[in-house]
Amino acid sequence: MALVAVVVVAASCSSESGDGGAGSTPQAVAPSPPPAPAELPLGGRTIFPAYRVVAYYGSTGGGTLGVLGEAPPDQIVPRLRAAAAPFATPERPVQIAFELIVRVADRHPGPHGIYSHSIKPSVIREYVAAAERAKALIVLDVQPGRLSFPDAIEPYRWALEHPNVGIALDPEWRVGYGQVPGQVVGQVSAAEVNQASAYVADIVRDHDLPEKLFLLHQFRRRMLPDVEDIVPREGLAMVQHVDGFGNRTEKDATYAAVRRPEQFHLGYKLFYDEDVARYQPSEVLAFSQPPEYVSYQ
Repeated sequence: MALVAVVVVAASCSSESGDGGAGSTPQAVAPSPPPAPAELPLGGRTIFPAYRVVAYYGSTGGGTLGVLGEAPPDQIVPRLRAAAAPFATPERPVQIAFELIVRVADRHPGPHGIYSHSIKPSVIREYVAAAERAKALIVLDVQPGRLSFPDAIEPYRWALEHPNVGIALDPEWRVGYGQVPGQVVGQVSAAEVNQASAYVADIVRDHDLPEKLFLLHQFRRRMLPDVEDIVPREGLAMVQHVDGFGNRTEKDATYAAVRRPEQFHLGYKLFYDEDVARYQPSEVLAFSQPPEYVSYQ
């Protein structure tokens, strides 16, 4: 009889324990909260007017194509920060950026006859990772040669899925059949730009990414012959980046001739070697229409 009593008590305890017995009640499991939307390196989801972006421009293999290539990406960051600091104002902190030429125009056709080549994906990954460590944006600059811009940017979709990666189109190096980069100044139609911007905007929407930089380089009107037909895109900070080196009179004339502040955010390039009496940051900020994106080459 004592043995039976022990068994009954043990069974009763098991039934009330809630550990899977026949009489237990399943416990509700709270759903995990959705992940927070990705933000920009310094916070937020919108680039302008929250920040003024200051970039170093160039590619790998030294400084031939710009200052960015004069040192490995982690090592160039302190120099970039020092150059960017004077552009900060109380209402606009500075966001540093790499503008990395990922497709470089060539004077020879290459194996596919497209007059351009891409740098190695492993190098691009190195710069993307370095930008993330530095809380920097990175803009992939494309010189397509005879490729269309949509075809030229498609291989970099994997990079554009990162929240800090944008794109720059350089029409100077978009040439037609029978033309060679460097022998002519190229151009691109609004229709092609709109196709490229739609592609990038779709990536932003599909991955719920923060706003991306979308740059258009220009120093002559004919580089964007129907610029007024370029449409804005949700999710893209579209920047008309005014290039052109020379003395102050020449640069002022270019900036006045091509800029379209009613249509784009304005960008401006400063050249360390080619500019004569290069504008200083305080002078750039004193422009009647100061740029929101400044790059050094």
